[in-house]
Amino acid sequence: MTTFDDREKAFEAKFARDEDMAFRVTARRNKLVGQWAATQMKLTPEETDAYSKAVVQADFEEAGDEDVIRKVLGDLLAAGIETDEATVRHALEEQSVEARRQLMGEV
Repeated sequence: MTTFDDREKAFEAKFARDEDMAFRVTARRNKLVGQWAATQMKLTPEETDAYSKAVVQADFEEAGDEDVIRKVLGDLLAAGIETDEATVRHALEEQSVEARRQLMGEV
């Protein structure tokens, strides 16, 4: 039975690594989206850092991306930037690819 126990532990370890990587990609993507939005709003470097952290924190409000989209879109519109939900979703997709690329480079 040790072969089956070893396989089970290996699958559990792989699942844990995959979940950790997915979390890290999402957090990095949200930070990058925050930086993108901060650039649109012409924030200072200090404000950009704080804003990107706020976007990462916004993701913990509810499951999925809607909380991040709602925050970024609302903030952009409040800053007088003409944009729409599709633009923010597109930025999320682009930054997701970039986040995965960056994290794969670290491994």
